[in-house]
Amino acid sequence: MDKQWWKESVVYQIYPRSFYDSNGDGIGDIKGIISKLDYLTELGINVVWLSPVYESPNDDNGYDISDYTAIMDDFGTMEDWDQLLDEMHKRGIKLVMDLVVNHTSDEHHWFAESRLSKDNPYRDYYIWRPGKGDEPPTDWIASFGGSAWEYDKKTEEYFLHMFSKKQPDLNWENEQVRQDVYEMMRFWLDKGVDGFRMDVINMISKKEILPSYDAYQKGDAEAEAYQFNLPGVHDYLREMNEEVLSKYDIMTVGECPKVTPEEAIKYTAVERQELNMVFQFEHMGLDKHKGRPKWELKELELRDLKDNLSKWQEELANSGWNSLYWSNHDQPRTVSRFGDDTHYHRESATMLATLLHMMKGTPYIYQGEEIGMTNIHFDSIEDYRDIETLNHYREMVEEKGMKHEDVMPAIYVKSRDNARTPMQWSAEDKAGFTTGTPWIDVNPNYQNINVEQALEDKDSIFHYYKKLIQLRRQHEVIVYGRYQLLDADHPSVFAYERELNGDKLIVICNFYGEETTYDLRNKKAAEVVISNYANKLPASNEINLRPYEAIVYRLEENPRVYKMYPIE
Repeated sequence: MDKQWWKESVVYQIYPRSFYDSNGDGIGDIKGIISKLDYLTELGINVVWLSPVYESPNDDNGYDISDYTAIMDDFGTMEDWDQLLDEMHKRGIKLVMDLVVNHTSDEHHWFAESRLSKDNPYRDYYIWRPGKGDEPPTDWIASFGGSAWEYDKKTEEYFLHMFSKKQPDLNWENEQVRQDVYEMMRFWLDKGVDGFRMDVINMISKKEILPSYDAYQKGDAEAEAYQFNLPGVHDYLREMNEEVLSKYDIMTVGECPKVTPEEAIKYTAVERQELNMVFQFEHMGLDKHKGRPKWELKELELRDLKDNLSKWQEELANSGWNSLYWSNHDQPRTVSRFGDDTHYHRESATMLATLLHMMKGTPYIYQGEEIGMTNIHFDSIEDYRDIETLNHYREMVEEKGMKHEDVMPAIYVKSRDNARTPMQWSAEDKAGFTTGTPWIDVNPNYQNINVEQALEDKDSIFHYYKKLIQLRRQHEVIVYGRYQLLDADHPSVFAYERELNGDKLIVICNFYGEETTYDLRNKKAAEVVISNYANKLPASNEINLRPYEAIVYRLEENPRVYKMYPIE
């Protein structure tokens, strides 16, 4: 059992623009985060993943970086950041920064130089190609829609951008690019950063010849066969580890779209010396049609979720490590997506938390998840800010002639802005997030869903998350125990067992809003470890489960007693 601090941690993601505004300009900032650190301590997390705070024109909310070693004015100063790190470390909280090196902003000085001439020293920092007549070099489609190539009149060539045209892709074939990135990483690590979340890191290697991607109808799919998990990425990550990562005691997690368990092991197996863990997206795609855009909605099938999460638990059991998440800045709110945010808000939010946090891996909580924040329904497209959402609306309405009312239902369900509305701190005006005009409107339900109320209510979603975090930190079976799926065919219950050195738990989650039953069979419950309803030990093997009920039992052959101990 390879024990590591990052395996035993619980990570809290902060999206700074929407967390807390300290100066009334409507934008969350670093001083705002500092003022709320005691709240994070109360929750019990011990790692913060901070979404980008670097200098940026903000085309993609900070994921288009123009200066990797400067702080965006919206968020404060480097002195503010230094204070943030110091205050976190005083509280025993580690800080993981976002590393965005698949692309830069087109306003980064590297790109400004690169586009000046074909013989500029920075030209090869990016991927430039001549067109094919009046057409781009290939038919690749960008992740945000449209061609992945942008024509530049000055040098009469195209540059590659797999996201916005203001996010040109770096050329990792260029050794000087890699060395400049490593130097930047050392800058932050030497300041005391505790690790990196690496944005779309499995995209940094591109096909050298950049072939046509005509397997899909032009315009309907990303060029995924030529941008994800190419062999060169492992060479680059091993080099990065050797030159930088291995020199520090840090945590690394790579965002890896389209990754499989087999590929994830290549990234995370200890002997390969690349990363600690990856973010995979398979379970996030189960409510869409395979091979189709995320906007084409589909109901989640519980059996699909069981099969997928169990596959990752089992295949990374002995080599590699899982990250556990429902939410982040790119995903809709979990309780709205997989639960019931109207009739069973608390029950479904805590069930989903139980299901995830009792698995093997490192859990991630996205800001507001711990109080059950929900999706937003803006009537007007003018109220949305996300570039992906706006591009989709423009394509559907302006280019394809669809009606507004036919496009919005998918946006209500899947827009990234669902996760980006301001943190709901109180029932005061603007959810206590700002005294000014927020950069994006607050969710109107802040009067009923907010931190202040959650802290006062000992039965709240917040206090349930707090208990889950305490249990995970105090009992090794939750972190390191073997996982085994139970009753895969049960139509409404997701149940599994965890075991470590004879210490056994059974996790039982009713995934739906109707009552159901579950048969323990030959397993005898000895203690209720945690439950989202008032519960006692069952009188028989058959358990009656209420809507979205979650129960974790210690099994009888297990000699250990699960008490809640004060966290020192």
